[in-house]
Amino acid sequence: MLYNWLYSINSLEIFKYISFRACLAAVTAFLISIFFGQWFIKRLRILKVGEDTTKTDSEELKRMHFDKKNTPTMGGIVVNVSILASVLFWCNIYNEYVLLMMFTLIWFGVLGFIDDYIKLTQKNAAGLSDVSKLLFQSALGLILGLILYFHFSKFTWGTQLVIPFVKDFRPDVGPFYILVVAFFIVGMSNAVNLTDGLDGLAIGCSIIAGIAFAVIAYASGRVDFSDYLRIPYVPGSGELSIFCAALVGGSLGFLWYNCFPAQIFMGDTGSLTLGGMLGLIALIVKQELLMVIIGGIFVAEAVSVLVQKFFYKMTKRRVFRCAPLHHHFQFKGWPETKITIRFCIIAAMLAVFSLILL
Repeated sequence: MLYNWLYSINSLEIFKYISFRACLAAVTAFLISIFFGQWFIKRLRILKVGEDTTKTDSEELKRMHFDKKNTPTMGGIVVNVSILASVLFWCNIYNEYVLLMMFTLIWFGVLGFIDDYIKLTQKNAAGLSDVSKLLFQSALGLILGLILYFHFSKFTWGTQLVIPFVKDFRPDVGPFYILVVAFFIVGMSNAVNLTDGLDGLAIGCSIIAGIAFAVIAYASGRVDFSDYLRIPYVPGSGELSIFCAALVGGSLGFLWYNCFPAQIFMGDTGSLTLGGMLGLIALIVKQELLMVIIGGIFVAEAVSVLVQKFFYKMTKRRVFRCAPLHHHFQFKGWPETKITIRFCIIAAMLAVFSLILL
């Protein structure tokens, strides 16, 4: 909203540049996250809203995370508020892609809040049932799928899938694109949610993914860059680089309090939302398959859970000592900080590699 007012003032031409507004969005979201986060943590401590780390079947995990018990949670509210406020300041809120992103943020934010609220207020409750959560995630995925399907139908690349390494082969999935969108939205929101098990891990990897997509969104929104890189030109997607910058800034502010030892946890309020937003950005800029590389850590965490469940169901034996993957390394004796830093290093290298593929 502030941007729309500044844009009307001809003497303030600098505010028309996406790169400048992206920097302002990152700084704004960071400051909001820092100051609001500090107040929010104090309020949660007064209200005694803390994580119950004993709600797990693993006695070993209960022992490992005993010190984390009663740590304030639902910190995703801090991330969501900082992103939303910064976007309202510096994005063109009439941009259709920005509106979709805000819609996704609010939908997943509310879903995650309800899930966290049930966990905190009902003794021995694990939140919403898996089926209920999946239904709400799938509903949003189908809504976004329908919107993008009809919106992209006016472009030549429409429902094509861009394959990394290959520039000239783009399979067209037609109406099945709606299901592709739903799959990515549900998959990424759950993948980030599963990654959120160690201090700073999910938020750190989200920051790296956000930076990568800020670059990709900027390139996709420019005719010259997209033509040179031979990637789909998505008119208006440049505004998403500002959204990504806000995501990075808000996440960095939250990481200030979430790094080891965490003063606050993100909860489903944040992890589901971050995953859903990253998945939607990848879909809008037509880099769906590249998301598998950029979010490689998230994908590995989700796959480890699926493999563990399937293999145990079939053979009654485990592939990993504990799933998700980060717990496997915890059980091997790796310190929590080492796992987080090494996973983030891998995430950074995957993000760099994904940019090389452009």
